[in-house]
Amino acid sequence: MEIKILSPLWGHEHLPISDFLEKIRVAGYHGIDTWIPDDLGDKLYLYNYLRRHDMVIVTHQHGAAGNTFKEFCTSFVKNLYECAVPGPLLINSHTGRDWFSNDQNLALIDIAAEFSDKMNIPVVHETHRGRLGFSPQMAHYFFDNRESYNITADFSHWTCVTESLLENFAETMTTAISRTRHVHARIGFENGPQVPDPRDPEWNSVIAKYLGWWDRIVETNKQLHRQVLTFTTEFGPRPYMPCIPFSQRPVADQFEVNCFMMELLVERYNITNKLI
Repeated sequence: MEIKILSPLWGHEHLPISDFLEKIRVAGYHGIDTWIPDDLGDKLYLYNYLRRHDMVIVTHQHGAAGNTFKEFCTSFVKNLYECAVPGPLLINSHTGRDWFSNDQNLALIDIAAEFSDKMNIPVVHETHRGRLGFSPQMAHYFFDNRESYNITADFSHWTCVTESLLENFAETMTTAISRTRHVHARIGFENGPQVPDPRDPEWNSVIAKYLGWWDRIVETNKQLHRQVLTFTTEFGPRPYMPCIPFSQRPVADQFEVNCFMMELLVERYNITNKLI
C-alpha cells in the first residue's frame, strides 16, 4: 500500500497558486487537498502542475448550499461533478447538515454512492462539525444504515464535540477506522478542534491517542488491500489557530506545524514514493 501526504490550500489563499504549489512540492508533499479554484487560470495551472510533477489531488466538496433540501441536493450533485474534473484520488465531502433529518442525510449518502459508481471516484464524508457525521453518535447511525458511508477521519471534531478523547465510543471508533479512506491529520482536544502547537510536549499524550487511531487505520487499509491511503496535514489558520490577544498574531506558523506533522507521519510509517 502506498501512503501519500497532502497539503491543504486552506490558510494560503493569499498566495498565487503557482507559488503555493512550488512551496509544497519543495517541502516534500505528494500532492494537495483542496477545493476547485474559481479562477479558470488558477484551475488550469493547478491541473497542469500536478500532472507535470506527478503529484496527486484530493478535491474538496464543501460548497453545497440551498435554502431547501431540494436546492441543497441540486447544489451537492453540481459540486461533486466539478470536483471530479481533475481526476482526484477521491472527493472529500462536507455532506449534509446537522439539522437535516436522518432520512435526508441518508439520501445524500445515496446520491454520493450513485455518483461514485458512475464516475469511479470515491466520495468520502468528512467527520466535521455541522455536517451529517458531526459526532460519533450520529456517525454510528449512518454506519449501521449505509454500507456506502465511508469517511474522511477527522477525529479532532469528535473530540471537540464530545469533550473527550472518545473513551466511551470504542465500538464506533472500530467501525469508523474500518470505514476510513482519507485522514485529516489534525490534533484536536477536549475543548477545541486544534491544539495550539503539536510540537509542545504538553500535547504528547493527546498526540499519542491520535497516532494510535491512525496506526489502526493504516493497518486496516493494508488488510483491505487498498492501493493508496491519503493523509492531509490539516492544521488550519485563524480562528482554528489561536492568536495573541489584540495583535491577531498566530501563536505558531501554520505551514511549519503542518510540515512537522508531515515529517511525523513520514517517520512513523516509513513513507517514500515506493509501495510499502
